[in-house]
Amino acid sequence: MSNSILPLLKKYDVPTPRYTSYPTVPYWDFSTINEASWKQAVLETFAEEAGELCIYVHLPFCENLCTFCACTKRITVNHSVEDPYIAAVLKEWQIYRSLLSAAPVIKEIHLGGGTPTFFSPENLVQLINGITKDAVVNADHEFSVEVHPNYTTEEHLKKLAEVGFNRISLGVQDFDPVVQFAINRVQSFERTKEVVDWARKYNYNSINIDLIYGLPHQTVQSVQFSVEKITSLMPDRIAFYSYAHVPWKSKGQRRYTEADLPAAEQKWEMYNRGKELLEAAGFISIGMDHFALKDDKLFTAAASGQLHRNFMGYTTTQSKLIIGLGVSSISDSWTAFAQNEKEVEAYEEKINQGILPLVNGHLLNEEDLVIRKKILELMCESKTSLHKELANADFKLHVFSALNALEADGLVKITGDDIQVTPKGNSFIRNISAALDIKLWKNESTAKTFSKAI
Repeated sequence: MSNSILPLLKKYDVPTPRYTSYPTVPYWDFSTINEASWKQAVLETFAEEAGELCIYVHLPFCENLCTFCACTKRITVNHSVEDPYIAAVLKEWQIYRSLLSAAPVIKEIHLGGGTPTFFSPENLVQLINGITKDAVVNADHEFSVEVHPNYTTEEHLKKLAEVGFNRISLGVQDFDPVVQFAINRVQSFERTKEVVDWARKYNYNSINIDLIYGLPHQTVQSVQFSVEKITSLMPDRIAFYSYAHVPWKSKGQRRYTEADLPAAEQKWEMYNRGKELLEAAGFISIGMDHFALKDDKLFTAAASGQLHRNFMGYTTTQSKLIIGLGVSSISDSWTAFAQNEKEVEAYEEKINQGILPLVNGHLLNEEDLVIRKKILELMCESKTSLHKELANADFKLHVFSALNALEADGLVKITGDDIQVTPKGNSFIRNISAALDIKLWKNESTAKTFSKAI
């Protein structure tokens, strides 16, 4: 490792948002929005988008706790929870469906979790058919599902393909037995390969695999081993994420301590070794943590300036209306965010009363919308321009002070109001985006708000 990078790692390895939204969730003001104003925001964007929307469904149940995971989940082996939960999700969709003035054009459906394949193939089919029955499915749709290979059968992929699914994302994280024990996720390469083979058998045209660096007891050698095993399968995309250590939010992460985690400089070595191997195998770096083959839509979107980022990470879909269904799901109308109840019982109770189960949200003001656009440009295009849209003099002074420091470290190049992220700066894109985050600036984040940037 170059000695010149060590001071930067120490300087920038601080709690920083991942910017899947702006404003970030801790700075939402729920007093700005209620059920009526949220519905109005949905209607306005629905009209602007000519009825096109995307749907995210959160399926929270898992049979086993993966201790690294900070997602909303419910651990149970009791599959009797499936039917009432599917019924509640479909009731929630009907609330939205009755609100819309015309049949929605569904561009994308994404099943996340939890473990979506905790549910039986038949229940997943019932869910999808219930959503699409009174809607138009876009001819160029993308239906995707996140799967845990240990809990996924061939029948799951066959039945999902029959109702339009064409994308799949497999969680792997790491194949090292020591790491797998620490994160309570023992998963073999052979089982992973079997699920990839099924996906190809049923014509899924985009296969993604998730890998994480920075896990407890992980080493550069274990990252290299995992990357080499995964590239032998040649998926279409690989998400190579930095582990987010947030034990105050996710109690499962208390199974190990910070002493078990690699230091920032070790994580840096892990990422760069992984990136080197991925690029040697033909994968192109996209955004801050994705890699794709040249014939994948993600690469095409990035190359043409059409890359987008939302709560599901980097995406090729530009739709501004995302309806989130299920526990903890976040919806986005572009001008507003709305999040559902985080407990299954509270969620189902509100749905059965015929009301949207909102517990958090934010109505974006003009300043929010401008900054959202600028941060999105940085995250997706590695460039933006401040221009006159950021008119607040104090804020602009703060932004350029922060950017000048980033420029001095070789992470950005500033020309007038134009900001260009350097190749070196791509690894610090969260820090660069934070320079434009007025809410972060005003509120001073603490160590127990966000995970560290590196």
